[in-house]
Amino acid sequence: MENKQCPLYRKCGGCQLQNMDYARQLEWKQNRTRKLLGKFGKIEPILGMKNPYYYRNKVQAAFAQDRRGNIVSGVYQSSTHRVVPVKSCLTEDQTADKIMATVRQLLKSFKLHPYDERTERGFLRHVLVKRGFQSGQVMVVLVASNSIFPAKKFTAALCQKHPEITTVLLNINRHHTSMVLGEQEKVLYGPGYIEDTLCGCRFRISAKSFYQINPVQCEVLYSKAMEYAQLTGKESVIDAYCGIGTIGMVAAKKAGQVLGIELNRDAVRDAAANARQNGLHNIHFVCADATDYLTEMTEEGIRPDVVFMDPPRAGSTERFLLSLSELAPQRVVYISCNPETQARDLQYLCELGYAVQKIQPVDMFPHTNHVECVALMSRVKK
Repeated sequence: MENKQCPLYRKCGGCQLQNMDYARQLEWKQNRTRKLLGKFGKIEPILGMKNPYYYRNKVQAAFAQDRRGNIVSGVYQSSTHRVVPVKSCLTEDQTADKIMATVRQLLKSFKLHPYDERTERGFLRHVLVKRGFQSGQVMVVLVASNSIFPAKKFTAALCQKHPEITTVLLNINRHHTSMVLGEQEKVLYGPGYIEDTLCGCRFRISAKSFYQINPVQCEVLYSKAMEYAQLTGKESVIDAYCGIGTIGMVAAKKAGQVLGIELNRDAVRDAAANARQNGLHNIHFVCADATDYLTEMTEEGIRPDVVFMDPPRAGSTERFLLSLSELAPQRVVYISCNPETQARDLQYLCELGYAVQKIQPVDMFPHTNHVECVALMSRVKK
């Protein structure tokens, strides 16, 4: 396979393994997974991509002015707030890169300035683009410090140049923070969300809701998770940390009943709409802290057969895992984007009466040092 070279490899820091060809990257990730999780059993060969380029369906860029006064957009240099200008990226969707270029041009023609963190002046902070790979629908989110700009004319000019855009939003972030999105949001064009199809289910994606960044490999990952869950159509399933309901809805097609638990209210609203749209009547969602809710279920004597858990990079918590063990599902399918914290959590679950049966690494983010892993745990009969 041809190995494309990125000229920003050293400056950007986003693709830590760009100096290796793809086969070598997969070998490096396999070895890392084995080193961290090998004590639990055999590590299956990592599942890589056929075409490991332009796979990111969510692209966000920071906007700034360089020393010459030119408007630039790109990523923050590692450990700094200095913007590295990016015109094209080997991992990002190419449609998004073209939209970023148009926004840079429009800022200039509308005499709008990027936001300056030092002076706290200027308009545009970030632009977020999400694209449905199956649907082709495109969302553009303008993240600004205020709402004072000719919104209708700017949006019309942007959509005229890119008719593939199906919705545009304005997000206001007035705070001095590393968080990209603020609380205030206004729809400038379209329905305010996009939709996409994953594993045969159609999903509504809003600006703030989490959706897997690499949909091609996500299908590979979820297929493996379903294989590990061993669903026959009768099982009671919990999808903890459910987000917009992706894993739970895929499981609902093969399970008896599914309950999704999520703390993000926007995501729960999207999840409920997704279930209705797909005609799934055996899945329900609650807006709650997963740990607290599992504790309540234990007290009420509810016993699910399978629990899917897909926590953030920091992993789960001892409280959650303790609640999970008391709930005592027969199988736990643990999807992780960080094998270091997964190793810690698997060890704790082993101490609580579970045994690791299978571990499958998946390359969700080629050219980076991130590895996604799905592990099957079964309750040890006492």
